[in-house]
Formats: sequence, C-alpha cells, structure tokens
Amino acid sequence: MITDFSTKIENTKIDFSPKTIDTLQLNLTKMCNQACTHCHVDSSPRRREAMSRGLLERALALLEADTRVSTIDLTGGAPELHPDFKWFSSEVSRLRRRVIVRHNLTVTWDPHPLTGESMEYLPEFFREHRVEIVSSLPYYQEYFTDRQRGDGVFQKSIKSLQVLNQLGYGKLDTGLTLDLVYNPVGPFLPASQKSLENDYKRELKQKFDIEFSKLYAITNMPINRFAYQLKKLGSFEEYMEKLHGAFNLGAAESVMCRNMLSVGYDGRVFDCDFNQMLNMDFKKNEKPLTLFDIDFETFSKRKIQVANHCYGCTAGEGSSCGGSLI
Repeated sequence: MITDFSTKIENTKIDFSPKTIDTLQLNLTKMCNQACTHCHVDSSPRRREAMSRGLLERALALLEADTRVSTIDLTGGAPELHPDFKWFSSEVSRLRRRVIVRHNLTVTWDPHPLTGESMEYLPEFFREHRVEIVSSLPYYQEYFTDRQRGDGVFQKSIKSLQVLNQLGYGKLDTGLTLDLVYNPVGPFLPASQKSLENDYKRELKQKFDIEFSKLYAITNMPINRFAYQLKKLGSFEEYMEKLHGAFNLGAAESVMCRNMLSVGYDGRVFDCDFNQMLNMDFKKNEKPLTLFDIDFETFSKRKIQVANHCYGCTAGEGSSCGGSLI
C-alpha cells in the first residue's frame, strides 16, 4: 500500500518549503528530433509548441531585476530547435548567468524538423558562449542506448562527444562543462551514481577516447510516455511500490523544487519539470499564473505542490536534474 506522498512528508516532519530560487528552468519547446520511450515530456519531431518571444523577453527582464537567479536551465524537447535559441542563450550569457542546455547530442546531425536547417554549428556556438552541456547517454553500449532512444542514436552521440572533446568540452582546466545523464532502460532504479560514472569514464575512454565532466544518474519518472510503457507492460504498480519502498529522507530534504522554478512553453509556472508535465501549475482565482504574473521574492515563499510521482525524486540516492541528491 503506497502512502500518499503529502502524508509521507507530513509524517516525517521534514522541511519541504523553498530555500531560494537560484535556478530558472525554461521548457523552450516540445519539438524534438527524437521520440524516446522514457520521455516524460512526450516530445517528438511532430510537436510544435514553443515559447513566445515575449515570454523570453520577460524572463530576461526578471533576470535583470533580480540577481538571485544564477542559473538558466534550457530544456525541451530539444531546446536548440527553438527559433530564438541562439539569441536567448547569448542574452543570458551577456547578463553573466550560467547557461545549461539539455542537449541530446544527436540534434547536431539531424536536420531541423521544420526548416531542414543543418544544426552542425551547435558545438562551436556552445563553446563561444561557454554554455554548460548536459547530455543524455542511456548507456556506454550501443544496444541499450538505441533500444531506449532509437536506431543510430548511439553512433551519432559518440560523434558529438568526440567533436565536443576536440573543442575542449569535458577536458580538465578548460572550464567547458560536459555532463552526461544515465536513465535506466526499464522499470528500475539507477545504480550508484559514482559507480556508474567510473564505468562510463573507463569504457568511453578505452573504446572511443571520450572524456566528460560528471555523470548524472536520474530516475525515470512514472508520468506520460514512460507511465504508458509501464502500464502496457503491467509494471506500473510494481514500479510505484519500488519507488515508495526506496524513499530516502535525506533525498527528500534536498529535492530540486526547493531551489528552482520551472516554466512551460506557454509561460505557466511550476515547481519542477515533472509537475509541469502533469499540469500542476499555480493559479490565482482559478487563472494560471505565468512569468508575467510572478516575482521571485513572492514565489520563494510558495507552498510546493506534491503528488505520488514525487517518490521518483526521493527514492534511493534521490534524483534531480543534477543527478543524485545523496
């Protein structure tokens, strides 16, 4: 029997209130050049949702008015497919904020789904603006990566990593960050992040002469496309029981929603990317609040919204956009 997550938090009496807002995560678009089986965003080449120029300008205005936000985390879909991606990234860099791009590695080699534009300029653009790259590589073996992300993904990913290495990414003393993300293939919790990182670094170096900065081990969240796959396999309840049974008090105290805000392509504001995909937005008088309605001071005192998918962030070593929490 799974205890409701809100009851679990009340019973453990931990502090689950915001600490600050130092990270603003923007979902620029749901368009992606891939359609991965575990994707909680349901992204694909057919999606057309994208953040407006007006919303991006509002985000910049908020950054100029309040210096507490030090990090802009750009995600999607593939955020690079947004028509204003280069302009916005450049503007955030100009404001001396840290820019993270959730980069899937293959978008560099696939033509833009709408325009057919080549994206091969991306590695040089990243280096020019010293963008920090966080890239998913489900495993260091081709079979498991292609099984989760599609045929040919592994070889394209290796090619991208080699190009990024040549530009200095993932190398010591360059200041160019290249982090990788591991997601389990199937209804499993990730193994120890440190152990996985050691395996990845050894195998990628030996086989492909690839280096990277850090590995993030992230738990697959039981929502949207991954939830559909679990239900199709008859494994959804079993997976939820697994997450519930692995609840970690230390991870719960360090969840990412305590120091970030997530913004959808339509400007609506959420505690995190996962709440965003479940439409758990903030409202006033039944009207959704957007970037145009908020300020960071007020939202740093909000009540964080929770549901049972939050067990995904608090299981085992914990899980966040920055990997394990323990």
